Amino acid sequence: MVATPRDAAASHSRGLLLATVGIIVLSFDSLLVRLASTDGWSIAFWRGALMAIVMGLFYCQRRRLATLNAHRGVSLVSAGLLAAISLLFVMAVMHTRVANVVVILSTAPLFAAIFTRLFLQEAVAARTWMAIGLAMLGLVIVFAGSLTGDGLLGDVYALGAAMAVGANLTLLRRYQALDRLPLIAGGGVITAVVAWPMATPLALETQSYAVLAVMGLIQMPLATALINNATRYLPSAEVALFYLVEAILGTLWVWWLLGENPPKATLYGGLLTLVTLLANGWLGLRTSRSRRAVAASQAG
Repeated sequence: MVATPRDAAASHSRGLLLATVGIIVLSFDSLLVRLASTDGWSIAFWRGALMAIVMGLFYCQRRRLATLNAHRGVSLVSAGLLAAISLLFVMAVMHTRVANVVVILSTAPLFAAIFTRLFLQEAVAARTWMAIGLAMLGLVIVFAGSLTGDGLLGDVYALGAAMAVGANLTLLRRYQALDRLPLIAGGGVITAVVAWPMATPLALETQSYAVLAVMGLIQMPLATALINNATRYLPSAEVALFYLVEAILGTLWVWWLLGENPPKATLYGGLLTLVTLLANGWLGLRTSRSRRAVAASQAG
């Protein structure tokens, strides 16, 4: 059955809702990492282990093995990318300012566009290539602000996380039938296994366990499930654009509640990157709506 313009609009709206709610929930991630008040490896271990437990229990109730068996290799790659995102993000927050992390992470749509072109052979608009160039300039400014301090390693971790986000969203867009729950659970298992040798999971303060419980049992499973499911209805680059919201909200939560002020280089570079990506996203949405309007008029 051919999808009608009305069906396409409903599907697009559903994807926007999932991505919006998911990113708002995700935006508290940096704050929770700070509030956990322990080392990055222990944070990564507990949030990975708790996510695996929660999503594994949900999955056991559903027992949908067909899509996993059909795409076993793809499922392992996606779970590995989710683990890489989790580990790199935690390490980034532990080694640089939160503002740097969320600004760099907001470049995920650019990597999604590049990976879409390379691996899915989908054309990338000229405006997107221009946006990539300008956003990379913004990243150079952000990185330059860390050259005189000790935040450069954290910036590199954040860039790796952005690349992993773009790659995973592209993969999930390609394999829309894959059940997201076991992928998230698998990513949690890999995260916990990798972090375990360096972590001290049983030597934390009570407050740390409380924060990690909120992060691993509620916040991260919910945010990841919503964002990953949004790729069923929206292109990966469009879903990744919602990380712009996290760049703003994530910085505000830490600024307001913990008093961590972003440096000038991050503000300037972040402003250039955010404006560029917002302009590119707006132009993309306008083009998409124009095409749907033309298709609707021809169908009518």
